[in-house]
Amino acid sequence: MSKNKMRVRYAPSPTGHLHIGNARTALFNYLFARHNKGKFIVRIEDTDTKRNIQDGETSQLDNLRWLGIDWDEGPDVGGKYGPYRQSERKDIYLKYIQQLLDQGLAYHSYKTEDELTAEREAQIEKGIAPHYVYEYAGMSDEQIAKSQQESEAKGLTPVVRFRVPNELYEWDDIVKGKISFEGNTVGGDFVIQKRDGMPTYNFAVVIDDHLMEISHVLRGDDHIANTPKQLMIYDALEWERPEFGHMTLIVNTETGKKLSKRDESILQFIEQYRELGYLPDAMFNFITLLGWSPVGEDEIFSKQELIKAFDPERLSKSPASFDAKKLEWVNNQYVKTANPDMLLDLSLHNLIEKGLVEKDPTPEKIEWVRQLVSLYSEQMSYTAQLAEFADIFFKEPDTLSEEAMAELADETAPVVLKAFHDKLEQLDHFTSVQIMAVIKEIQKETKVKGRKLFMPVRIATTRSMHGPGIGESIELLGRQKTMKHIQQTLNQMN
Repeated sequence: MSKNKMRVRYAPSPTGHLHIGNARTALFNYLFARHNKGKFIVRIEDTDTKRNIQDGETSQLDNLRWLGIDWDEGPDVGGKYGPYRQSERKDIYLKYIQQLLDQGLAYHSYKTEDELTAEREAQIEKGIAPHYVYEYAGMSDEQIAKSQQESEAKGLTPVVRFRVPNELYEWDDIVKGKISFEGNTVGGDFVIQKRDGMPTYNFAVVIDDHLMEISHVLRGDDHIANTPKQLMIYDALEWERPEFGHMTLIVNTETGKKLSKRDESILQFIEQYRELGYLPDAMFNFITLLGWSPVGEDEIFSKQELIKAFDPERLSKSPASFDAKKLEWVNNQYVKTANPDMLLDLSLHNLIEKGLVEKDPTPEKIEWVRQLVSLYSEQMSYTAQLAEFADIFFKEPDTLSEEAMAELADETAPVVLKAFHDKLEQLDHFTSVQIMAVIKEIQKETKVKGRKLFMPVRIATTRSMHGPGIGESIELLGRQKTMKHIQQTLNQMN
């Protein structure tokens, strides 16, 4: 491969939805390629057919696109190095498996799963690290051939194992620096072709990366143990190795533990954030800062700014901290400046899903929701929060709290509320402008001002002590509901 031609890849398995950790791997590879004017390739690693799920590939690609990631080659866009699904490359793998068999660098292994399990259990009992024991130890070529013929006669299906050399394997990792492994620490001769004829991950990935001319492999550090096995395959086939970089783990800020799919205390899949109304640019921004830091103190960046700034030397050697509250803050920054139509679309989806707005809202209802979104966009971290923040507009409120009633204890409160009720009844147009004009009139007539004026009005109408602009809120509540709330409040005060 050519070192001056950068080609990187993201290679998901269609075994589930796009996880935060996998999204980060895709993002870093994408930024690395775009920064260096290289190529970004998506390849589907689907050889583990038992774990593949229906629509797994579609989900992965759809969520990558939603994040704002595009690719130069892949299963859906093609390219001269295809196919880009491992399941369609079986004949390619078989060619190289046969080459290793012919060179004596790999062999057929007939140990059954029961035998392998018994072997591992015996090793564990003796306090020995589990490893495969070469089944043809001490045999001549003729004896090995005879043993294999006998296994075939019994109807046993073999795997193909790679003969592990007892050598030192090391590389200069882009993120972690120099890493080395002794060949005898990888668990013995490893399988490169399963009983069903499909290649294993550690074999197929080498073939694919070489034939697709991948120059740099940037991935999570849970792959470090795989790297020496892959280096063995590169060396056996006399191929040039790519450069490797292994990014640190992502940990849950709350627990300090590795972000695990079993940790239900935190949302971990891109699709979940999409459903809640998080914005793709915000997710792109936040995920990029999980284990990579730009120069300076800024935290909000556009995609183009991140592409320009991305430098793999600034990838952290320490675990990245996933802070859900920080993500909310980042998304809120984007919500505040987001396209109003996009926010309306997301908010409508959330409200319809919750049954708070009909599935086919009228133009008038859509416009009402638009105003509601505008009212709360400053404080929303994601659009699904709208139902919570604006619950006063969708359901009848609870009885006023003791704190709210204390605010209404002043002798001027009923005077203000009765005057407000009467004047609202006379309004020709129930708009925020006219509503605020009424409040000004009451201030002038009653000489009540400040908190003693505005707090009773807010509490009586919205049944809350806090909220967005009072005029806009009352307009959206509508005349009928507003009058009803004021009367209920006066009744409760009496």
